[in-house]
Order: sequence, then structure tokens, then C-alpha cells
Amino acid sequence: MFLLTEEHLAVQQAARDFAQNELKPGVIERDSKALYPTEQVRKMAELGFLGMMTSPEYGGGGMDTLSYVLAMEEISKVDSSCSVIMSVNNSLVCWGIEKFGTEEQKRKYLPKLSSGEWIGSFCLSEPEATWVTITS
Repeated sequence: MFLLTEEHLAVQQAARDFAQNELKPGVIERDSKALYPTEQVRKMAELGFLGMMTSPEYGGGGMDTLSYVLAMEEISKVDSSCSVIMSVNNSLVCWGIEKFGTEEQKRKYLPKLSSGEWIGSFCLSEPEATWVTITS
């Protein structure tokens, strides 16, 4: 039998509360009008959802993959736009830089990405070509 730890349950509950209280109000309007969720992304950053698995050395939460997945699940249930922003920033950008970047790149990019000062993104133009970009 698999049981979540108290820490996992706390992360899951924090994400659930955030999704219900901060994302759910206005989600239909934001989606129907194609509005970028600026305020919601800022709040996700404040709660540490944008650098969950990034090492604390670089400004991240240093959480495990299960914590990240539990938070992603709760955010995704309510707001797919915010979940994609969270996912790309954590999984494609922060993880890639921390895993494969130089120490200089890690120190330059990860603190700003984890804090939400910058938001990572990617562009896929062809099946075999992916570009990662960082915006502030």
C-alpha cells in the first residue's frame, strides 16, 4: 500500500486551496477572452509553484517529483492555462537548465525563473526542433 507523506499532503492541499480560491474565480472569462493570467502566475510564484523541484541553492523549493505532480494535478483540474505555464517553467526550463546548464547559467537563470521574475517558455515549430525561451 502506498501512502503520501505529511509533506506531500500539505503540498497537495496548498495547491488545491490555491486552485479553488485563486484560479477558479475568473478562469472561464480568462479562457474565453484569451487573457494571460498575470496575477495568478505572480501568486503561483509567491507560493513556490514555479521552481518546485529546483534546488534551494538556486532559489527553488527542492521538492521531489511526487510533490510536483500532486501540485500539478490540483492546478490542472481548475486552470489548464496556469498548469501549462507551471509545467513548462518547472519541467522544460528549470529542470533542463539545472540538469544540463553550466554553473554560470544556473546562477543567472534559475533564481529568476523560480521566483517568477522570469517565466520560461518553449517553441515547437517542427517535430524534431524545440526552442526554449525565457521572458521577463
